[in-house]
Amino acid sequence: MENTSLRRSLLRGLVIPACPLALNAERDLDERRQRALVRYYAAAGAGGLAVGVHTTQFAIREPRVGLFEPVLKLVGEELQRADAHRDDALVRIAGVCGKTKQALHEAELVQGFGYDAALLSLGALQEASDDELIAHCRAVAEVIPIVGFYLQPAAGGRALPYSFWRRFAEIENVVAIKIAPFNRYQTIDVIRAVAESGRADIALYTGNDDNIVADLLTSFHFDVNGRSVDRRFVGGLLGQWAVWTRRAVELHAECRRLATSGGPIPAEILRRNIEVTDANAAFFDAANRFAGCIPGIHEVLRRQGLLEGVWCLDPHETLGPGQREEIDRVCHAYPHLADDDFVAQHRDEWLRG
Repeated sequence: MENTSLRRSLLRGLVIPACPLALNAERDLDERRQRALVRYYAAAGAGGLAVGVHTTQFAIREPRVGLFEPVLKLVGEELQRADAHRDDALVRIAGVCGKTKQALHEAELVQGFGYDAALLSLGALQEASDDELIAHCRAVAEVIPIVGFYLQPAAGGRALPYSFWRRFAEIENVVAIKIAPFNRYQTIDVIRAVAESGRADIALYTGNDDNIVADLLTSFHFDVNGRSVDRRFVGGLLGQWAVWTRRAVELHAECRRLATSGGPIPAEILRRNIEVTDANAAFFDAANRFAGCIPGIHEVLRRQGLLEGVWCLDPHETLGPGQREEIDRVCHAYPHLADDDFVAQHRDEWLRG
């Protein structure tokens, strides 16, 4: 997708699930179920997909695992098949991580597989200065359009001040930023930096799983040199949206309609924000400092029959104490957030061949 079309798609506002990794009991790639997941997201109405990110498990890059390229290729093939039945191409985002040498190698690799943009993780640069971080980001942006990523420290990220984001917003090939610090102060830092940069072509995507609906409804207003500037989140790039995706697409559309209408925000949609956050706490194992966040996503997909089990590449990465019971609770409490009927109707079709 050429740069102008990519920016247009991202600014329109999309649901972009972070794609899980489908494994069998031997912890090898389950190709049939991996393809089924991509088919599910496309059929559910997602506007794009992110692969090779935290939800896909960073360990796919390890030589002993060797799944980074196979998964990129497989997902890319399925996205291409899905595009044949769509008016607008699905946006393809691939995670890029590591220090500069590794990040550049991965950027070139994902570009070669036809991905549109790189979600750039800075987790490997914990001690780098702002100057070093910006140089790193600029180097990757010369290879492929980049999506900035503010990842919460509990999941391997680092604190990134306003000064960093203000300079980051000046990188020409930045097309979007995923804001996921799970922190209101840090979220505002990023949005203010983008507003004050004058860059209206950088799309803002929430990754704040603890506040998804409110992020999508809120107008962030700033005075920039005597001029009123408003910025909004237009979509989400979320592990949360890897499950119950059909309902997430509907919820996103409702939030976008309310946000752009200029009218009052109904109390019901604010209650939904709390429901979604409560469900996320169970899926992401917030009670155990997010230790079971990936198995929790797998457990929901297993219950729907899309995955065979909750296996991760690391055999020690399992559901946290009490997490299964919490998932039971939220599934019972919020059936209107689930898309079980939609999945049951199409699952066998997605799992075929």
